[in-house]
Order: sequence, then structure tokens, then C-alpha cells
Amino acid sequence: MTVNTQPVTESPDDPRAFGLPLVDGHAIPAELRTLVSRVHDLVDAVANTEVDTDTLAETAATVEELTGRLNVARRQIGTMVRRELSDGTTMVGTITNIVEGETNPAAPQLFLDRTDEGLRAEITLNTIYQGPPGLVHGGWIAAMLDQAVGSVSAVETSPGLTAKLEINYRRPTPLFTPLEITSWVERVEGRKVFVAGQIRAHGQVTAEATGLMIQVEAAE
Repeated sequence: MTVNTQPVTESPDDPRAFGLPLVDGHAIPAELRTLVSRVHDLVDAVANTEVDTDTLAETAATVEELTGRLNVARRQIGTMVRRELSDGTTMVGTITNIVEGETNPAAPQLFLDRTDEGLRAEITLNTIYQGPPGLVHGGWIAAMLDQAVGSVSAVETSPGLTAKLEINYRRPTPLFTPLEITSWVERVEGRKVFVAGQIRAHGQVTAEATGLMIQVEAAE
């Protein structure tokens, strides 16, 4: 099933101004969302399975056949998706984003929402995102904070790219534990947007970020 990539209106920050196709989040079929969830569960199962080799071989053949069926129609690289936050604000990102991509089964699906201070999300990670035993990999911590501060910059100002990101790991971030991720804009200087964010577990800060985002402009 394909998705209609023709939105109704175009704004100055519309991805089409950069030559990119745009999908409205509500237009993503429920069947595709279900498939993404099932494949996410499959990744976890594969990473942790100890079944016999015959089952592994049979499953691999099945997955290969299903992959071929899905690959007959692929999206354009750079396809964007637009979703609406609880306060009516819209957020735009790549549809296959490795952190929040709505069609990416590898993504932890970090769905940030608007607050008075900036953005906030809650997420619980399993062993797909493990680094040290029982703990979230530091690379994923950095990726989630990068996503959070980049998103708040886009929502509060306009879309931009990360120019600098500094992560301070305050304490281990556990798996299978609700994590609170927040981000906010500290100040804006021309096209420079200074941002910050935190991850908390059990109310304690496990990691924090400060960063510099540079707003991007559409070509004339």
C-alpha cells in the first residue's frame, strides 16, 4: 500500500521548499504502523533468541521472501512526515528517522510533545538499545538527545541542523525503565539556536545535552 504524498498547503518551512516529498502522519496506513510494530518486536526476538538452527534457517528464508515483497515499491530518499502535537503545533521530520521515524522498525519511536518549556517525551527501551549490561548504549542516549534538542529548535524557531552537541553522562541510564526526555531553547542569535536537553530516570538526571543548531534556508 502506498501513501499519498501530496499535502494540501505549503508554508515557508514546508519540506517541499527544499525539494522533498511530504507525507501527513494521519495518511500512514494503520496496516503499515502495525507492520512496523511487529517488525520492531521481531528485531528484539532475533537479538535474544536461542532457538535451534533449523528454526533459524526457516525463519531467515521467510524474512528474505517478505523483504522481497516489500521492496517492490520504495519511498524516495528524504521523504518527510508531518504530525500534529497536542497543542496543534506541527512537527516535521524524515519518515525513516532512526530515532522517531514512524515507518522505521529500528527506531525507539521517541514521540516528543509540546510543553510550556519546550518538548517532552516518555520512553522505555529494551535490549535492542543495550550497551553495558542492563543499560542504554551511550550512542543511543546521544541520538535521543540530539533528536530532542533539534526538534525543539525546529518547533520554537525553524528547522536547522546540529552544528555542535555536547553530552554529559551523569549516571547510568537503565533499560526497561520509563525515561523522561525534555528539551528547550536557551537563546537565539541570528541563525544560531542554542538548545539544551535532559534524560531522567526515577526523577534523576542520567544525561544532559547542550547544543548549537543552525537554521537552514530554502534555496531561492
